[in-house]
Amino acid sequence: MINLPRRCPSLLAAALACLAAPCRRGLLSAAEASSPGPPPANILACRLANYGRFQESAWTHLPSIGFHSVFLSVPPLDKVGETQALLEKHGLRVAVLRGETDLSRPTCVDELTVQLETCAKLGVKYMFLSPKHPGVSKEIACERLRQAGEIARRHGVTITLETHPDLGTNGDVHAETMRRIDHPNIRVNFDTGNISYYNRDTDAVTELAKCIDYVATVEFKDHSGQFETWDFPTIGRGVVDFAAVMKLLREHAYGGPITMEVEGTRGVEMTEEQTKQYIAESARYLRALGHLE
Repeated sequence: MINLPRRCPSLLAAALACLAAPCRRGLLSAAEASSPGPPPANILACRLANYGRFQESAWTHLPSIGFHSVFLSVPPLDKVGETQALLEKHGLRVAVLRGETDLSRPTCVDELTVQLETCAKLGVKYMFLSPKHPGVSKEIACERLRQAGEIARRHGVTITLETHPDLGTNGDVHAETMRRIDHPNIRVNFDTGNISYYNRDTDAVTELAKCIDYVATVEFKDHSGQFETWDFPTIGRGVVDFAAVMKLLREHAYGGPITMEVEGTRGVEMTEEQTKQYIAESARYLRALGHLE
C-alpha cells in the first residue's frame, strides 16, 4: 500500500495513469503517454540523396514544397559548423543522420563513436545505419552493434538499422536481430519499399506488424512489387499501401520521424526538373494521408 499525504491524491492518480498508458517503446515522455487523444503528427523528412546529382538544389527546393526536416549523411566533424549554417540559412533541421561503417572491421565501433559525437553536436537523436558485415558472423556483428548502442546511449542517440539483408531483411529478421542485440539504443529503421524488393509473397504492413515494437524510424518508399527489381516509382504509384502503414503506426502510437525516399528506376535518367517534380508529387501524396508535419 502506498501512503501519501492527504494533499497528494492527484499525484497518485497521475502516477497510475502514466503506468497504465502506452510508452511507445520509450519514445514518449510520461506527460505525453498519460495525455488522452491521438498521438501527435510525425515529422516528415526528405533525403537529400533523393536529388542525385542535383543535390545542391535540394536546399532551396525542399523549403519551397513545405519541408522543414531533412535526412542527410553524417558530416565530418570539421564540417559541422558549415552544415549548421546551411540548415539555418534554409530554415531546415535534421531529423535523421545516415551513419556509415563496415561491421566486419575491428575499427567499426570507433568509427561509429565519431559519428555519434557528430549527431550529438547537431542535436540529432537518430542515426540510420545499413548494417553490413561481410566475412564475420552475425554474433560478432551484433556484439559490435551492442557496443555502439552503449555509446549511442551516452550521447542520447538511437541507431536504427535499415531493412536490408541479412540483419533486417523483413519483419521477422528485424525482430530476431533486435533480440540478439538486446540494447534499447539499437532499433529498427523500417523501409516500406525494401520489403517487396528483398522478399516474395509479403507486404509492408504484414512485416511492419512483426517488428513494430522495435521501430524508431520509418522510411516511406514505394516499389513496383517485382522481386529484386530496382523500380521505386513516385510514392503512391507502386504496391505499398501507405494508408494502411500509417494506420498501423498510429494504432501503435509511433512517435518517430518518417523519411521520404524516392530512388527511381534503374536505367531511367531524369532531368533536374523531373527530379523535383518526382519528389514534390511524392510529398503531396504522403501529406494527403494526414498526420505528417
